[in-house]
Amino acid sequence: MKFSVLSLIGRAPHPLTGELPSAAERFEDVLETGVAAERLGFDAYAVGERHAGPFLSSSPTVVLGALAARTSRIRLLTGVTVVAILDPVRVAEDYATLDQISRGRIELVVGKGAEAGHFDLFGLDEDRQWDLQAEKYELLRRLWSEEKVTWEGEFRPPLKEVTTVPRPYDGLPRIWHGSATSRNSPGLAAKHGDPLFTANAVQPREAYAELIRHYRERFEAYGHDPANAHVAAGSGGLFIADTTQRAIEQYKDFYEARVRQNFKPHLVDKPGYNTPFRTIEDAIENGPQLIGSPQQIIDKILAYHEVYRHDLQSITVDGMGLSRSRQIETLARFAEEIAPVVRREAPSNLWS
Repeated sequence: MKFSVLSLIGRAPHPLTGELPSAAERFEDVLETGVAAERLGFDAYAVGERHAGPFLSSSPTVVLGALAARTSRIRLLTGVTVVAILDPVRVAEDYATLDQISRGRIELVVGKGAEAGHFDLFGLDEDRQWDLQAEKYELLRRLWSEEKVTWEGEFRPPLKEVTTVPRPYDGLPRIWHGSATSRNSPGLAAKHGDPLFTANAVQPREAYAELIRHYRERFEAYGHDPANAHVAAGSGGLFIADTTQRAIEQYKDFYEARVRQNFKPHLVDKPGYNTPFRTIEDAIENGPQLIGSPQQIIDKILAYHEVYRHDLQSITVDGMGLSRSRQIETLARFAEEIAPVVRREAPSNLWS
């Protein structure tokens, strides 16, 4: 198993105290935890992209550029690049630049995004989101794989013999497809022989397992080697305590207040927007959140691995109500007490 740390750079008032950190403080949190993640031996650090809601991650290329300058080994991922609303030419240029600066450490996770508001913001029809996603992804792939690209589609002007610059550092960077609720992303990933990154955040396990099964079936049906069907999974948050009871005592009030704060009544009938795990006890028992003792978290990751057979586990300490120092302490404890056991019990050839 490999491990990645994800930040969506959330900036919402603390659900218990109302405290709101400055934007500058939040960006510093992300940079410092990224540097710490490399020092502690994590394999990757990911920055999300949101254009609506209480987030500061509207320009992940800028944040990843700062991380590229302050690190030398750790892979830099997105989580996700909302390719459905972006110009593929701009995406190709921006991330190839980052790929050159980081000397080949950039990997994209592309998706249509988890916020309902960004299609209106960019003047796009949300009803066409999957058409936008497929067309723009396939153009991006060509721009990175080919030179003198001639192309015509529905959602942007035609291109004639276009070569985007700079070129990627060492050929086509790996592109993952983020998947939360629909078979569309697993299908697109399978078609191109790309890896799948399942959100594994707010739905029951079986919902994500079904998407992964569909991906693996279609991956093989398209003629790709099943051994290359890499899968990653999110986790919905990490909180480590010496015992389960201590975790409940220390984290229950914050967890349940944050669930109430994030509740979206207008999206109550749409899967993937509101967590069904509304109490911390339910989250520990049935949800993807990694809350509890080190052994309990090891057991949960391995239980998910039995079902998902995933190669990469994403964890989140950001947005958990923890100070920056506590976030780094949590990453250190994960790296020392949890990661070595899971790596041994669930080995992966990803990035080998």
